[in-house]
Amino acid sequence: MEIELSNKVFDLTNKVAIVTGSARGLGRAMALGLAKYGANIVIADLRFSEASETKKEVESLGRESLAIKVDVTKSDSINEMVEKTLEEFDKIDILVCSAGVSVRKPALEITEEDWDRVIDINLKGTFLCDQAVGREMKKKGRGKIINIASVSGQLGHPNRSPYTASKGGVVLLTKALAVEWARYNINVNAIGPGFFRTPLTEDYLSNEKIYNEIISKIPMGRPGEVEDLIGPAVFLASDASNYITGHTLFVEGGRIAD
Repeated sequence: MEIELSNKVFDLTNKVAIVTGSARGLGRAMALGLAKYGANIVIADLRFSEASETKKEVESLGRESLAIKVDVTKSDSINEMVEKTLEEFDKIDILVCSAGVSVRKPALEITEEDWDRVIDINLKGTFLCDQAVGREMKKKGRGKIINIASVSGQLGHPNRSPYTASKGGVVLLTKALAVEWARYNINVNAIGPGFFRTPLTEDYLSNEKIYNEIISKIPMGRPGEVEDLIGPAVFLASDASNYITGHTLFVEGGRIAD
């Protein structure tokens, strides 16, 4: 069998990607990374002013971009996001579900409100976005969906019970949708980040004791930087991953292997 290799396999030129939770942090990094490889980006976030700033950054790379305020816990808001994207770009090639929250409390102190908020955004929100965009991808007969899971979906981290439950759910949701939608040529995969340095974790990492405890569990000896997610996101969004579906790619410096 003759194998043809192309340096265009990671090219996302003229692809349209919706990235939820992309106003800042990991979502922003992945949105900019996809744009650098050619994709036009929809910045979908509840923080519209920050989403508009990320939109400008995408456009500075020479790509088209649209900022949309979206609440991923509300199907009407998600449907509006899809409609506006189709009005602007006429298609959706890629979806990255990066919107998420966490609550750090002992399990005995978790309130019903805490539980509902984390599950609604992280798990329900991922499903509703996958469902709404999946309908459009089915019509086109193709698509790439990337859910954001976590090492917490694989390991039992203390004081984060709603978060670990939600991310474990994302891992299995990804498998279920991958099996169901493979017939439509829709690839459904996930990325499972480990502990990353973001604006939301800076205060946490500034505590030397906590930092050393975290690093002691990471074989590569450092937290992840947001740029570490760009390669995995581009890979799963590109033709390079056409025969991969239902997989969670853990990006965690060897944390799970240890």
